[in-house]
Amino acid sequence: MKIPNPTKLPMQATQSTLFPELINTIQNLNPEEITDERKSVLKPLIDFIQVKVDNQKEIRLNFICTHNSRRSHLSQIWAQTMAYYFGVKNVFCYSAGTEATALFPMVAATLQNSGFHIKAISGDNNPIYSIKYSQNQHPIIGFSKSLDDEFNPKSDLAAIMTCSQADEACPNISGAEKRIPITFEDPKAFDNTPEQAEKYQERSLQIATECYYIFSQIKL
Repeated sequence: MKIPNPTKLPMQATQSTLFPELINTIQNLNPEEITDERKSVLKPLIDFIQVKVDNQKEIRLNFICTHNSRRSHLSQIWAQTMAYYFGVKNVFCYSAGTEATALFPMVAATLQNSGFHIKAISGDNNPIYSIKYSQNQHPIIGFSKSLDDEFNPKSDLAAIMTCSQADEACPNISGAEKRIPITFEDPKAFDNTPEQAEKYQERSLQIATECYYIFSQIKL
């Protein structure tokens, strides 16, 4: 069993109400494994956040994929969690798709296995989930939505493109100050295979690790 490294636990997290299982997942991430090439992909988002922090402005991040069903949700949830973990204030994370479908159930199951507390609060064709990372923080409301949905911000945001298809299909995002491609491979390719759970976990932890790295670079 890997022994958590106490130097990887920032002061903010020790005083927080993050769920213990989630802290354990975070402590066992390995941001040291991120390549220099990938760090260069992440840097524009780090820079965007840092400028907002320096100017004491709210930070709005909208993670965008084609169907808003997998990668964009994982990115939204891990980014919001890591902002809290590192004590970066006034961060508001969203997700959207070029079309709305549904948050894929395996995403919810994968996040729950990592320590999030998840509750389905609507069970229609586009279920709504309450996703909590902390006892005392407002839950993230997870459901599939299109770019023009009223749930999402309309200005002063960074649009983070999490899949190449959406990146190519949406050259301009209305209201975005900056458009940043940070794409991930789609775990959907492994749906209904023996590797499904493993591949969803792998993608979730990759996104978690990169979000950890992004917010660890922010100077408060």
